[in-house]
Amino acid sequence: MSLANPTLEDVWRLFQESDRKFQETERLMKESSRETERLIQESSRETERLMQERSRETDRRFQETDRRFQETDRLVKQLSKNLGELVNRLGEFVEHLVAPAVVRLFRAQGIEVHAVYPGVSAKRDGEALEIDLLVVNDGALVGVECKSKLTVEHVDAHVARLAKLKRVLPLYKDHRVMGAVAGMVVSPSVADYAMAQGFYVLCQNGEQVEVRNPAGFAPAVW
Repeated sequence: MSLANPTLEDVWRLFQESDRKFQETERLMKESSRETERLIQESSRETERLMQERSRETDRRFQETDRRFQETDRLVKQLSKNLGELVNRLGEFVEHLVAPAVVRLFRAQGIEVHAVYPGVSAKRDGEALEIDLLVVNDGALVGVECKSKLTVEHVDAHVARLAKLKRVLPLYKDHRVMGAVAGMVVSPSVADYAMAQGFYVLCQNGEQVEVRNPAGFAPAVW
């Protein structure tokens, strides 16, 4: 085809060629559009699938967390109930078993009992003192530490407690201060350790409290 003097036939061929290229371009664009749409749909389906999986996993974890929370809450309530029952039992142990036993202990030694003070708490010059039971007369007293299960650590703590009693409670500065430890459960080794520290040892035996110390036992005096 001569570009200088195109004939009608040349123009027609050129028009047909342009139209063919345009149709080809349109076809390619449609194919590209369909492929893009297919990819978008696939991506959308995959995104939706992943979101559903994550939603199910989140629900599962939430349910598991909720189950654990409910179990923890149940255990805390059960522990609180058990502790409450233990505190009540310990209070009854001190009031109904230990206090009468310490009074009997004094009287067996010919010592008159003037007062029994449960739950003594005092503070002086920055020192604090708490004693479960204080059994007193005009010249002597027994400070008693009561536990559900007595341990060596409890015994050591009671030694330190009695060592500062006269400083914190100067009302008894001229008294003979003695100590006793009591437990609903007391192992033989702990009982022996407590007696070696000069304490009376009181143990629950059925519905009564017995003194484990042998005859002739000489308590420590603070």
